[in-house]
Amino acid sequence: MDAKYNVQAASYQANQARRLPITEAAPIYERLLTVFPTAAKHWNQYAEAQMAANNNEATKNIFTRCLMNCLHVPLWFTYINFIRKVNANNGEDGQELTRKAFDFSLNYVGEDIASGPVWLEYIKFLKSLQGNHIVSLRKVYQKAIVSPNHYMDELWIDYQNFERSINKDLAKVLLSEYSQKFNTAKAIYWERKKLAGEIDWGMLAVPPTGSPKEELQCLAWKKLLAFDKENRQRIDIESSNKRVVLTYEQCLMYLYHYPDMWYEYAMWLAKCGSVDAAVKVFERALKALPDSEMLRYAYAELEESRGAMKPAKKIYESLLGDGGVNTTPGLAQIQFLRFLRRTEGTEAARSYFLEARKTPNCTYNVYVAYATIALCLDKDSKLARNVFEAGMQQFMHDPEYILEYVDLLIRLNDDINTRALFERALCSMPPERSVELWNRFSKFEQTYGTLASMLKVEQRKKAALSRIGGEEAPSSSLDTSLQDVVLRYSFRNLCPCSTKDLAHLTRQESRAKNMNKKVESSFTMLTEPKPFVTDSAVPMFAKVVYPATIQTTTSTAVVPNPGILSQQPGDGNLQITTAVVGGDPKFDEILKTTPALVGFLANMPQQVEGPTPEADVVLSFVLRSDIPSNSTSRKRKANEREDDDTMLKRQLDHPLDAFKMRQLQKSRLTASQTGSASYGSSSCSSGDHTVVTRNTI
Repeated sequence: MDAKYNVQAASYQANQARRLPITEAAPIYERLLTVFPTAAKHWNQYAEAQMAANNNEATKNIFTRCLMNCLHVPLWFTYINFIRKVNANNGEDGQELTRKAFDFSLNYVGEDIASGPVWLEYIKFLKSLQGNHIVSLRKVYQKAIVSPNHYMDELWIDYQNFERSINKDLAKVLLSEYSQKFNTAKAIYWERKKLAGEIDWGMLAVPPTGSPKEELQCLAWKKLLAFDKENRQRIDIESSNKRVVLTYEQCLMYLYHYPDMWYEYAMWLAKCGSVDAAVKVFERALKALPDSEMLRYAYAELEESRGAMKPAKKIYESLLGDGGVNTTPGLAQIQFLRFLRRTEGTEAARSYFLEARKTPNCTYNVYVAYATIALCLDKDSKLARNVFEAGMQQFMHDPEYILEYVDLLIRLNDDINTRALFERALCSMPPERSVELWNRFSKFEQTYGTLASMLKVEQRKKAALSRIGGEEAPSSSLDTSLQDVVLRYSFRNLCPCSTKDLAHLTRQESRAKNMNKKVESSFTMLTEPKPFVTDSAVPMFAKVVYPATIQTTTSTAVVPNPGILSQQPGDGNLQITTAVVGGDPKFDEILKTTPALVGFLANMPQQVEGPTPEADVVLSFVLRSDIPSNSTSRKRKANEREDDDTMLKRQLDHPLDAFKMRQLQKSRLTASQTGSASYGSSSCSSGDHTVVTRNTI
């Protein structure tokens, strides 16, 4: 993510700006809000700072820029306070402007769950006016009590007192009618409050990174949107849609860089019949995400679906305006070709193709797309073939393009030119890039050729692919196998053998390949071995490396082959040949002190291509492995026993307690019977010498 979206840095800058004079803070706010244009809390802070400095024009400009994109109750409350402040001394005209400001604000944020203070302030303002405003007050009360917000109970009690103070009989009727609506709204409030509680209302809009917190926020907004769309309160469609619009707008304040949310909002508006509003949403989306190709295509699709061809064409041209540098190579050209063919006809598409093929970012897909249009829509097979032939000059060495051309010729039932195309392409294409072509050629002959041509192509394929890597394969690898027969006589998901038989054939073929390989070829998949300095137990020339971590798939597995690596003990030292490769400094240290482990790793099987081996085979190989052991006998020598006798006699010459004497005699007796170290002893071997330690009571 770009460093400019650092949330901690933005918070620090906002706190710094709060302490500075407005002349110094304004540039900081401007830079901050350029990066976070929907950060309502920073807009609110910026507006309050300008209001405190009595910069009315600057404050008005701030609200003009941010109000419609930030449906945030505190920000709109600040806007109302600004209008009241500016018009405080304007008499009735000022009161009228303030009333309009309240109506304007509640029209946009009146359905917010936090809008209670705005409703209460509006009611207080109306009561403070001179004259009879009963009707206006009643309308405001009746809207407020059916809007799920935190101050519903206070508003309901206030409304009851208001009606009863005017006419008790009328109050009884009205309160009875709105009591049920209030209870329904109250139930919706509790559910909506729970969903809104999962949302982080202080979050700043940053590009998605896939973090768990972001994913949870996205899920929380989608839950709230789904709840509002259900309209469980059963209010009229217009009011319900207004509530959903508010939720979408608030969602985009925080998920500003999520293209799927913009698209979902626009499509919901179009589904509700507000196509013009959907168009405006797409325009805002492209301003927020100017590099989003998918939003441009979705926008063009919406314009085309409502018959606005000129705006749709303008969108496609905007994708091509920069030469397609910021778009997927060739995709914009292909989609514009299709659009022109749909809306303006064959000639328009043909003219554009002739122009597009000259551009440097034209790919083989453009040729394939136009040839498909010519064949399927224009029913002109000759033009389709000519398009592919024109592309051969530029994409002759591209296997994907050749295969697309093959598909066209097969669709035209032109087997002669199909074979000729295979021959042309295979003669000029390097063997490394021709694998897929050979497979397709072989498949073609299996489907459309004779038995002789089928066998001939398979032999040519084996001979050609055996030269990959610059080495000739042994002649035995060119022989046919039963697995070749299986491949020839299979069709789609039908196979002339069981899964068990197929697995057996695969194993046999892999083992045959392994037998034909030289010992040196077993190291081609591995990195260069890395020598390390060892102690006297392991010679300096011994290179020790470890098995590489390779995931076992159907094409790579470990196949036992104990004849590849060997160990040669000599003069008490362990000589290890080059083993398989890994490279871990910590493991190096372990191997320095454990030559037996080094020897075992040296005897591990190589990693070759083939199926996964059977567990029994691997275990049998491990059991047959010759683990090197120290040639020094672990039995105690005679002189060691003599030393023990001398020590015991020397100790007996001095007076000792009977318990200790019995323990010494018992230890001596056990050692003489077993000829080895007693319980609790340990042996450490390193090269030519052995160290024996014994725990003695």
